Amino acid sequence: MRRILPVIAATLSLLCLTGAGQPAPQRLYQAYSAEEKAALDKISAYLNSIRTLKSEFVQIAPNGNADQGELYIEKPGRIRFEFRKPSPLLIVSTGGRLYVQNTRLNTVDNYDLSDTPLGILLNEKIDLARNKSVIGVSEQNGAILVQARTSTNRNRSNITLVFSSPELELRQWTVKDNQGGITTVALQGAQSGGTLDEALFTVPVKTPSKVTQRN
Repeated sequence: MRRILPVIAATLSLLCLTGAGQPAPQRLYQAYSAEEKAALDKISAYLNSIRTLKSEFVQIAPNGNADQGELYIEKPGRIRFEFRKPSPLLIVSTGGRLYVQNTRLNTVDNYDLSDTPLGILLNEKIDLARNKSVIGVSEQNGAILVQARTSTNRNRSNITLVFSSPELELRQWTVKDNQGGITTVALQGAQSGGTLDEALFTVPVKTPSKVTQRN
């Protein structure tokens, strides 16, 4: 269980860029240099161009444990993190709710999607330059890094998204937890466009208990 909880937390925190339910301030929009704003606008346009996406991912936890799986996105509002065994996790967003299934514990928890940080990928319209959780952008070694924070009460970023450049593509993100541990998620073979199977976004359910029948 100690290993499962950080995986869930990292997955739900991986794109904490929205500040759900709070208006975007003009102050940050005007604080960027022309070059920084151009970079954020370019990334926003790239993210807005994605309607569907599928990709393999590798998630490295702070203790070095690795989990793999497949990511599926269909905008607006649908996402699926399908972890491969031995991880027991499946995370599905559909119908405005986010469902977290743990097959090992036979549980399915659900949350209001607006209370989670996944809008950066699932919203119809993305504008990073006006997003109060985005606090920096830089270019390093042929990549564009976007720094953000999971809470506007933070003064420093605890999430970094890495995009390839000049051919824009989301490559990976890192999440720093409250204890200083770093979780890295790297995408592999991402493909956008195309049609995704509706069944991918079916709400997960618990496994029915087996009843022993007596003759």
